[in-house]
Formats: sequence, C-alpha cells, structure tokens
Amino acid sequence: MKLALILPLALAAFIGVARAEEADDIHEATAAEAEAFNARMYAGTPGKTAYACFVRRYDAEHLAQHPKQKVASMKLLVSAETDAEDKQLHNSFRIGFRYRHRSGDFDSSGSCHHAVFTKEGNEVRLGCGVDCEGGGLGIALSKDDKSAIVRLESIRIWLHNKAGEDDDNALVAGSDDGIFRLERTDNSACAALAYDREELAALRHK
Repeated sequence: MKLALILPLALAAFIGVARAEEADDIHEATAAEAEAFNARMYAGTPGKTAYACFVRRYDAEHLAQHPKQKVASMKLLVSAETDAEDKQLHNSFRIGFRYRHRSGDFDSSGSCHHAVFTKEGNEVRLGCGVDCEGGGLGIALSKDDKSAIVRLESIRIWLHNKAGEDDDNALVAGSDDGIFRLERTDNSACAALAYDREELAALRHK
C-alpha cells in the first residue's frame, strides 16, 4: 500500500475507535506534541529506528473478575523509523496475543504513520490501522509512561507469522476486550514479533 494512503487509513481507523467511545473532539497533534509523544513512547529522542515493548499476561484473579474477556495475554511492539524521503518519523505497531479459550498464537500489525492525535484535549494517542480496511486501534500512554493503553473496536488477525494465509478472523471488542493496559518492559520481550534477524538483534540489544 502506498505511503500516501496509510495516513488516511490510520485516521479513519482511529476515528472509528473514538466514535465507539462517543468522543467527538479529535484533532491532529501539532509537531511539538507529536515530538513530545514520541519521546515519551520511546523513552528518549528516537534515532533512525526505535522500539517500545509492552506486555500483559492476565492472571486468574483478573480473568475471574472479567469473565467475558477473550484475551489471556498480549504483547505490543511499537516501532519508529525515519523515512529516507520525507525525513519524518513513521510509527507502526505489531500485536501478538493468545485467547483465553482458544489455542494458538495470533498476530496483527499495521501503520500509525507519523500522525498523533489527541482526544478531548487531554490525551495524546497514535491512531493505527491494519491495511485493506482491517480495522484499527488507538495507543496512548499512562501518565507515568510505564503503560500503554490500547483501545480497539475490531482488527484483522492471523495465526502467528502467517499473514495472508487465513486473515479473515478479527479480534472484536466486547464488554471486556475494548481497552487493554499493557506494562512497559524490555524490548527483548517482544522479540517474537520481529520481522527479520536485523530487527530481532535490535530488540535483543541491551
């Protein structure tokens, strides 16, 4: 998909999530807001590439309190790369998760471009979308930057590392699966989501 199409796709997906929350004050962040958010996301000024990893494994007590929650564990890798042509930082995401009552590891991924949006003027988020109308999600940070807050309505998913083979499935938000709070951890915890050996080495680098 051409780069010019990614931003409208991410924006549409993000607005869809926002509408699900009945939020109507969405606007693109200023360059300064975007830069500040990226510094928070990547724990410093991003270089040519940067990564942030967030993980949550829900324990039995949490799942007992949320009987309708379908997801048992989730990993989120947010990455950034400076584009050689426009010299701007482009963000993307990858999610890996396991269902509570279904075997197998599942993935989803997409682009957040370099766009950052704010909700009701007090929360900055990345608006991210899965290619070809695959839905999307919003990614915010907790006030202390130690957690990622993921909000979704519906995103296309596939079996781990098998994108395109059987991608008619979707993770659809329910009463207990629309918002996930994931804890920041070492990037190596997201190594399973790496695209290639070079990225795997970067994630494992201390």
